[in-house]
Amino acid sequence: MSAQQEKEPKQQLIQAVDARDAMLREISLKIHANPELSFHEHQAQQWLTEPLAEAGFTVEKGISGLETSFRATWEGTPGGPTIALLAEYDALPGIGHACGHNLIGTAAVGAALALKDTCPELPGKIVVLGTPAEEEGGGKIIMCQDGVFDDVDAAMMVHPQNKTMVLRGALACVDATFTFHGKQAHASSSPEKGISALDALVNAYVAINSLRQFMKEDVRIHGIITKGGDAPNVVPELTEAVFILRASTVQELETVREKVYRAVRCAAEGVGATVDIAEGLIYAERNNNKALAGLFARNLEDLGIEVNDPPEKGGVGSSDIGNVSQMTAAIHPYIRLGDATTHTPEFAALAGSEEGMIELNRAAKALALTAYDLCTDKEALREVRSEFEQWKA
Repeated sequence: MSAQQEKEPKQQLIQAVDARDAMLREISLKIHANPELSFHEHQAQQWLTEPLAEAGFTVEKGISGLETSFRATWEGTPGGPTIALLAEYDALPGIGHACGHNLIGTAAVGAALALKDTCPELPGKIVVLGTPAEEEGGGKIIMCQDGVFDDVDAAMMVHPQNKTMVLRGALACVDATFTFHGKQAHASSSPEKGISALDALVNAYVAINSLRQFMKEDVRIHGIITKGGDAPNVVPELTEAVFILRASTVQELETVREKVYRAVRCAAEGVGATVDIAEGLIYAERNNNKALAGLFARNLEDLGIEVNDPPEKGGVGSSDIGNVSQMTAAIHPYIRLGDATTHTPEFAALAGSEEGMIELNRAAKALALTAYDLCTDKEALREVRSEFEQWKA
């Protein structure tokens, strides 16, 4: 295929995204104005699947036992690769879409619709996967465990950020809830009869802080006290704290978990209390596919978007797409959306602004163009799959 022949369908894809721009804006702004927390994204699921169903995608809701998940599938001509476009749409407590998931989910839908509009005989299968609970719960982890990604050749999504990057990594992480149990007593007249669950919690908090200097520099430990007692004149019998533990890999995370949990148990035992430790699902580190990221970067640059190098260290969080990247070739690129950082009210405002709508349009175009490359360029697909298989081996 000549450069001119390749350019024509790509230009048509760009025009197809622009043709649906008003509809995509409407969906994104509705999700933004009606934020739903993890596992409760019922309205977002409906708004994202409606246009896919109308366009002829086969839509399945509630896959992998997740009520607010979905899978929307369309195949052009048989025999090509299966490309998954990942949609996130859960919000954060208190600050809504401060991670821009209203843009992420809608961009995936926009890209899929543009591909079907423009390339009815596309040699491949396009799957939009609605993956709930990225912020808290790990919907993609559950879907990985259920085999949803077993037949996927490549998976990708686009995240808004304050810098455009295609190879930014992410840490492995797990959330842990520590519930301390003591014994109630009158805090003044008979304190000797009580066991303070609050003292156990405070001692655990201090013990965790004391571990920091003995951790690797990429380890992150942060938490909050969610219950400290009921009354100041009653020795607390029940207290609770929630922490998130992060490390460079799942293997390194195991060391962090062992140290922190030992400190917590000893803090409880020291005052005569007990503690229950409840873990969430483990988010794996991200394995960015460099060949796939290269395709995406070139499409961004063709759209006039400058691509930056990721930070050499620090400045990374965690995402359940890390688990997807252990199952198939995957990328999680970022497109710049203003100067604010994610998980702040300022970023939430940007995600519902005109700048956010422009970022949504660009993200949908980049996803569509890269999916087109994978379906029509056998050598590019071979490089992507070869890199993943070598990493896996």
